[in-house]
Amino acid sequence: MDGKKCSVWLFLPLVFTVFTSAGLWIVYFIAVEDDKILPLNSASRKSGVKHAPYISFAGDDPPASCVFSQVMNMAAFLALVVAVLRFIQLKPKVLNPWLNISGLVALCLASFGMTLLGNFQLTNDEQIHNVGTSLTFGFGTLTCWIQAALTLKVNIKNEGRRIGIPRVVLSAVITLCVVLYFILMAQDIHMYAARVQWGLVMCFLLYFGTLAVEFRHYRYEIVCSEYQENFLSFSESLSEASEYQTDQV
Repeated sequence: MDGKKCSVWLFLPLVFTVFTSAGLWIVYFIAVEDDKILPLNSASRKSGVKHAPYISFAGDDPPASCVFSQVMNMAAFLALVVAVLRFIQLKPKVLNPWLNISGLVALCLASFGMTLLGNFQLTNDEQIHNVGTSLTFGFGTLTCWIQAALTLKVNIKNEGRRIGIPRVVLSAVITLCVVLYFILMAQDIHMYAARVQWGLVMCFLLYFGTLAVEFRHYRYEIVCSEYQENFLSFSESLSEASEYQTDQV
């Protein structure tokens, strides 16, 4: 980062990515150890194993389901925080706010989907679980494209192309994985569909980790003040996300 001072907020997207990916892999290894799912590198079904290694099946039975719920709830919370801070970051820089607002709404709906699929396991309430999956994958993919467009449009610190192009590529890969996942599911090719699903989720997490590039330039403050009639509204205060001065010691 050119040896310049960076905001500590850069760690928020990185924590989201590392924590969520590590938690999901812990769920996977618990489920494999308990013989609930096949390993991802398995070529054929073996006796005693119930399911292909979909993430939903990995987190379907305790103790893996307990870890899965906790991981998804924390991931949803962190994603929601990222969504709000990203919106505040871009609000003063975009002329037409509809794209920025769309990005906020899409990521909030994806976060809500995470809570549904994490707290309503597949065998307990399949319908709600599938709604959560659809919200997470659908609005998550939409969020990726919106944020890629905003990255190129806003061009923070002249880094728009450097980070925007990789985000476009990742968005395309994510979209391809979503389409391929549902095609394989429809064809009952479950082992390959499960592998695509894991790849899709890791691409999602990698994408949101790249937000650290812009977050390193900003700090966010919440100001508490005694109410005054002529005082700025809470939303107006929040919109004043101050840009980090990289030339300060």
